[in-house]
Amino acid sequence: VQLQASGGGRVQAGGSLRLSCEASGFAFGDYGMGWFRQASGKEREFVATVTWSGSSKYYADSVNGRFTISRDNAKRMVWLQMRDLEPEDTGVYYCAAEKGLATKYRENYVYWGQGTLVTVSS
Repeated sequence: VQLQASGGGRVQAGGSLRLSCEASGFAFGDYGMGWFRQASGKEREFVATVTWSGSSKYYADSVNGRFTISRDNAKRMVWLQMRDLEPEDTGVYYCAAEKGLATKYRENYVYWGQGTLVTVSS
C-alpha cells in the first residue's frame, strides 16, 4: 500500500496550490479519501474528505469555500485544490484512506501517505 502525496511548496498569502495523492496497492474505489494537515507543535487535523464515488465531499470549517477535494478512481488519484491560502494553512498535508466511509475522524483512516509540506508566508 502506498499513498504518494506531492504538490506542496512555499506560497504567499492569497496564493494557490494543488496537492496530489497517487494511490496504489489497495482497492482505491472502495475507500473514502481524506486530507489532513499537521502544523508544527499541533495535532493532525481534518481538512477534507470525499466519498468513494466522489459524490459527497466534506470540509473543515476553516477551509470550506477555499479548498476543493476531488478524485479520479480510474487514475487512482485524489487532489486538494487550495485557494486564498493563509499563514494558518501552513503544515504538512497528508492524504489518507478510510474503508467504505469518508469521515473527519483521523482514527478511522487506515492508510496514510508520507505528507507534503505547505508553507504560506504573510
